Amino acid sequence: MNIDITSLDGQSSGSLELNDSIFGLEPRPDLISRMVRYQLAKRRDVAAAAMGRAEVWRTGKKMYKQKGTGSARHGSARVPQFRGGGKAHGPVARAFAHDLPKKVRALALKHALSAKAKSGEIIIWDKAALDEGKTKLLKERFGALGLTNALIIDGAELHQGFSLAARNIPQIDVLPIQGINVYDILRREKLVLTRAAVDALEARFA
Repeated sequence: MNIDITSLDGQSSGSLELNDSIFGLEPRPDLISRMVRYQLAKRRDVAAAAMGRAEVWRTGKKMYKQKGTGSARHGSARVPQFRGGGKAHGPVARAFAHDLPKKVRALALKHALSAKAKSGEIIIWDKAALDEGKTKLLKERFGALGLTNALIIDGAELHQGFSLAARNIPQIDVLPIQGINVYDILRREKLVLTRAAVDALEARFA
């Protein structure tokens, strides 16, 4: 698959041949959906838990004698009836994360990239760098390019001026290649990859 390379100024910088084993697959919605569920489940916090009578620390000594007090019979201060006792049928801790094989996760990323390529929503930049880290300047350039909702993936190291200028622009995400993931790819309209990001992807899946 051949795609044009452009610059941040909108100038053409040649073309690049994308690897069909990464960007040319027929997208499988089931794999992509499994990966999104895996990511979102992993982000969820563990459910809140309450302590039951077995978990509350209180003395186990019998509160008072069994008979002759005129009160109900009780043998433990840990029961839910008493203040400081355990919760009856309270919520228990639950982790929502589940396992997904590493090969399935890698394949889902390939299919997400292929889905963006098939729909024509991939843009290749020569580099993502800005001499002056000004949000206003970068926003003007994005406006000229028609980028209003995009995920930008650079190499292992982000350009400091570019990342600082982009972080205050809404609906624009900038990540190093280590942070590329299926959910963020799908939640943005455009996927912008630098030449360094493409090289890193091809090296990763070689």
